[in-house]
Amino acid sequence: MSFSEEPVVQITNATIFQDNATVLSELDVAIGKGEFVYLVGRTGSGKSSLLKTLYGDLPLRLGDIKVVGYDIRGIKPADVPFLRRKIGIVFQDFELFYDRSVAENLNFVMKATGWKDKAKMKSRLAEVLMRVGLGAISNKMPHQLSGGEQQRVVIARALLNEPQILFADEPTGNLDPEVSEGIMKLFLEINKSGTAVIMATHNHHFIEQFPARVLKCESGKIRDSAKEDFELTGIY
Repeated sequence: MSFSEEPVVQITNATIFQDNATVLSELDVAIGKGEFVYLVGRTGSGKSSLLKTLYGDLPLRLGDIKVVGYDIRGIKPADVPFLRRKIGIVFQDFELFYDRSVAENLNFVMKATGWKDKAKMKSRLAEVLMRVGLGAISNKMPHQLSGGEQQRVVIARALLNEPQILFADEPTGNLDPEVSEGIMKLFLEINKSGTAVIMATHNHHFIEQFPARVLKCESGKIRDSAKEDFELTGIY
């Protein structure tokens, strides 16, 4: 599998804000295509703010960030949906529509991102559900599914547009350990197929069991295991 040299995420001398407070500064990080990266740090250390900045939910005021070819600083609101078509976002709390079936949840995203051909939509819906290990559940309502199944639907939703990178913010935070491991293995399978993944997590067992590059938010900076060795203590 060949990847171009341009990183899927390039952060250059960036400062991350939450409201008017600086949470992370002097950030210089590149994430290559097809790379798997853990994002760790204590609650409030800036993990979620960084991810929200990367996918265009928080404005970038200082420095430069490029995500899948889009300049995040000064990105126009009209361009954010085009950015979102090239990335996938997985939340801890699912953010599904609970008054709509699984199929309706996925169709909503496809329509919002420009899909029009109903046959292709139906085929893609079945494809992503099979990819995450869910068979005939498209007509079920979210409340009829377990937490793990709901998170798999969220991952399926994130895969609809064949993203170059998945941003996952504590994707196993609300799941029990056994279910969490299944979700983790699913992310690794997706990554092996060429999709980059950056996953915020408090679960140090994952990092021990499935080692990969680690970015640690600490004291307003980011430490990078690709550049230095550091302890994983203090990620809770």
